[in-house]
Amino acid sequence: MPYRRPLHCIVPPHMLEAIAERGTARQQEIARANIATSDQIRTERLAVTARAILAAQPGAKERVVHTANFGTSLPGQRVRGEGEPPSGDAAVDEAYDGSGDTYDLYQQIYGRDSIDGANMRLDSTVHYRQSYDNAFWNGQQMVYGDGDEDMPEDERLFNRFTKSLDVIAHELTHGVTQFTANLVYRNQSGALNEHFSDVFGSLVRQWKLDQTADQADWLIGADLFTANVNGDGIRSMKEPGTAYDDPVLGRDPQPGHMDDYVNTTQDNGGVHINSGIPNRAFYVVATGIGGRAWEKAGLIWYRTLTDGQLSAQAEFQTAADRTFAIAGDLYGANSLEQQAVEAGWGAVGITLGSETPTPTPTPGPGCLLSALTLGLFR
Repeated sequence: MPYRRPLHCIVPPHMLEAIAERGTARQQEIARANIATSDQIRTERLAVTARAILAAQPGAKERVVHTANFGTSLPGQRVRGEGEPPSGDAAVDEAYDGSGDTYDLYQQIYGRDSIDGANMRLDSTVHYRQSYDNAFWNGQQMVYGDGDEDMPEDERLFNRFTKSLDVIAHELTHGVTQFTANLVYRNQSGALNEHFSDVFGSLVRQWKLDQTADQADWLIGADLFTANVNGDGIRSMKEPGTAYDDPVLGRDPQPGHMDDYVNTTQDNGGVHINSGIPNRAFYVVATGIGGRAWEKAGLIWYRTLTDGQLSAQAEFQTAADRTFAIAGDLYGANSLEQQAVEAGWGAVGITLGSETPTPTPTPGPGCLLSALTLGLFR
């Protein structure tokens, strides 16, 4: 069968599974309802692939935000277009602003014209389904749920997903990866796919706040959790495995070192879990270089993703070697920047130029999520 691009969702499968198992009756109901929508989302995904990608005028940013009105039709009803005033709907305006901030970082800092490099129009749909606890890039546009806004205050776990700028930028970066390295969403290449999205998700937020690497919190989804959750975000690039530890959501399972690599066949080989390893490496690189992370560390990672030398099935070792080579090309052999790249990968147990063994995935326990939710599209 031909390859069908995976549906990239910000909330990892293990988190939804935990809610479906440990939450209150209402929380479990919502989690299971979100899981059960898999087949319908697959149908929508296949229908979307038939739509033509729309381009803006050359050199011009163009955003269009739609509402699904709590249904499933995409793109839905048009609400706000480029240059139009705020709609007064927080989700619409956050999607508009967040996609603009993401466009601006890629264009102003890296010279990239939109997601595809050819000025693709940025379409977003908000108010997708009722009590939908996720956001995703479906290959052509962004889609956002409203979280648990309809639940009693003391049972709400998630805020609306447009509230988090790094989530918006993370998901849009899946589009950048789609049009460049096209990393296969499985095992280490899939974890790298998630990693690049976390990197640029965090960098867009840091750029918007004008933060240095030392000032940033390095969290992904810091605005997603309500006060009912014992957690700071859905992932920590600084300290993988520490983002949350909650009775309902469980404990953050991300490793930050190859010694703790998680062997699993779930979640496409742990793409949302093992991404913590390269995430930690990037954090060490960025803080080692210092200053604004998007300027040097970000440029190294952007070139690695987009220069055509990273294969679709690249593993962590390949990414490490490529970032080291690019740091040398950009800043010189044995430069501070190149030394920082070497130190970053070394901090997570990857030696440049070596052959890091690829862990063999082992089956995990039964999974509540369907193949679609886990990104299996073969």
